[in-house]
Amino acid sequence: MSQQPPVRSTGSPPARPDASMSLLTNVMEHSLDDGYAEATARREAEGGGLPRPLRAKLGLAAGLVLAALVVTVGAAQARISAPVVAKERQELIDRIDKETADADALERSVDKLRDEVGDRQRKALKTQGGDQGELVALLSGATEVVGPGVKLVVDDAKDTEQGGGGPRETSGFNDTGRVRDRDMQRIVNGLWESGAEAVAINGQRLTALSAIRAAGDAILVDNKPLVPPYTVLAVGDGKKLSTAFQDSADGQYLHALQENFGIRTSISTEAKVRLPAAPSLIVRTAEPKTADAGKGNGQGTADTGKGTS
Repeated sequence: MSQQPPVRSTGSPPARPDASMSLLTNVMEHSLDDGYAEATARREAEGGGLPRPLRAKLGLAAGLVLAALVVTVGAAQARISAPVVAKERQELIDRIDKETADADALERSVDKLRDEVGDRQRKALKTQGGDQGELVALLSGATEVVGPGVKLVVDDAKDTEQGGGGPRETSGFNDTGRVRDRDMQRIVNGLWESGAEAVAINGQRLTALSAIRAAGDAILVDNKPLVPPYTVLAVGDGKKLSTAFQDSADGQYLHALQENFGIRTSISTEAKVRLPAAPSLIVRTAEPKTADAGKGNGQGTADTGKGTS
């Protein structure tokens, strides 16, 4: 009986020669742990290899460096432009000083010329006024006046407030205790009507063409401001002038202001008062018309011509 050849077993493959070194082989074939590989892949996916806190610190440092650079450049530019600004400022100050000096010089020149014109006008009145030259000079305020008269002082009431809003504003009376321009107008007109030959307020000579106006709370005489108390000097017969003024309607008006609104007034006769000449002089002359020019129109024989100033 024949015998079957033995059947070889087809089990596991033969062992590797380095089977006993499997741990070292695994370390060599897999040098990085899977966790490290995953972390590296995640960082690469996020766009950089640096950690986020480190990137934030680097960005902050870069911003600080940029800000410092901007400040440094600005300071350098300011240091460069500072002398230029200072020079321009000094030039402007010099120009202002020069223009101010020129304006002052022109003002002095105007005052000098005005005085010269006034002196020539006064001389012309004296030399060419004929028999009435002195009277014309007196009425026009061209000459200084000295003689007996009265002294009238008008002042605001005590503790006067800077405001109004009552009857004073419309009816001519005072509910604020302040002397107004219309009060001085009535006082001066009352003195003229009572016989005053010349009048001055706070050293400011008045003429027939003088204007008393107001600018805010200030009273202006011929555009020159006055401050209280207002001292009014009038040349004339002292006793008669004082009595006539106090008995007149304007004197009673002033008395009503004193009694009702506290305006302070005092009047006294003076043996001698001195009034300066008017600072500016305006003279108007009249010329007779011819007989032919006055016919047929019923007009008189005199007309006012152009004046000199």
